[in-house]
Amino acid sequence: MIYFDYAATTPVDNRVLNAMIPYFRESYGNPSSIHRYGQKAETAVDDAREKVADVLHCRPEEIIFTSCGSESDNLALRGSALARRKTSGEKWILTARNEHHAVSRTAEQLEKEFGFLLEWLDLDEHGAVSPASLSKAIRSDTALASVMYANNEIGTINPIAELAAVARSSNVVFHTDAVQAAAYLDVNVEILGVNLMSLGGHKFYGPKGVGALYVRKGTKLMPHLTGGGQEFGLRAGTQNVPYIVGFAEALRLAAEEREARTAHVRPLRDQIVGRVLEGISDSKLTGHPENRLPNHASFVFKDVDGNLLLQMLDSAGFACSSGSACKTGNPEPSEVITSLGYSRDWALGSLRVTLGVDSTPAHVELFLKTLPGLVEKARSLNQR
Repeated sequence: MIYFDYAATTPVDNRVLNAMIPYFRESYGNPSSIHRYGQKAETAVDDAREKVADVLHCRPEEIIFTSCGSESDNLALRGSALARRKTSGEKWILTARNEHHAVSRTAEQLEKEFGFLLEWLDLDEHGAVSPASLSKAIRSDTALASVMYANNEIGTINPIAELAAVARSSNVVFHTDAVQAAAYLDVNVEILGVNLMSLGGHKFYGPKGVGALYVRKGTKLMPHLTGGGQEFGLRAGTQNVPYIVGFAEALRLAAEEREARTAHVRPLRDQIVGRVLEGISDSKLTGHPENRLPNHASFVFKDVDGNLLLQMLDSAGFACSSGSACKTGNPEPSEVITSLGYSRDWALGSLRVTLGVDSTPAHVELFLKTLPGLVEKARSLNQR
């Protein structure tokens, strides 16, 4: 099997795994315990928090460890919306329909169950939110705006620093889901200017089951989990020490090796995009043609069943995706794809190909020789 689904998850880097292993058996203490076992575990969590803060250019106390990127999104949206309404009465939430469901469905729940008002931001033809569209949507009682750094399904990168500046000028809390972006883009929060930023470890060669939320000092959040007061009272529960250690090491390596990793995947991605668009009829690139993640190629093929194509690719030895891993197997077109304005005969035929450190030119060449025939076969089966 050749793996082309790095946007869904990545294998754990051996260096990350080696950093984690001692905290499963040797240094297994609870960070909240007073004895030396606990002190050693607490030191590991503190060191990891400092390591993450170094990459983000923030204070260690602005880092909250969570179980995943989705939990970070939930804490950011629900926590900040409830806090803003309690302290100053704001009730409007702004986000886009092509956000990860951890954001869009949380926003919908806040509207339906908690009495907030929700407005969907306008998107351009590439699925990006412009500063003008955000500025147009902000009103005097806007509590929160959430726009992802880079889209997981179509790879488009949003102008986060400019969007955050628009929000800041109107005293609106600004959150970005950077779960997909952190593997390849700069997550310096001083440059980005965000109030809140979500990260997930398994997108950059760390373990699944651990994430982080950056919370700029002064940004109020309603606690997410109540209990023992861990994570500065915002997320109670015994810290997952080995996973936190792994998350921090993976993020450090992602930042340190960003240029080399980008230089490895970008030409392979460009080769895929060029050859697919040239060699397969009725094919279109989804997302921005240039301002996109360097490892990310995504397409729609007219009159193709995307799930059938994925099964055929799997049988041929390629692991790809139709978009978010959370949507695989769904016979309905992705909301991200439909938000771009594609009709159903196009939107159902989506394919996402994402590259990583183990991708090779030989893998790409084999894929490009195989894909056209499979698309043609899937199209003929769909038209029967």
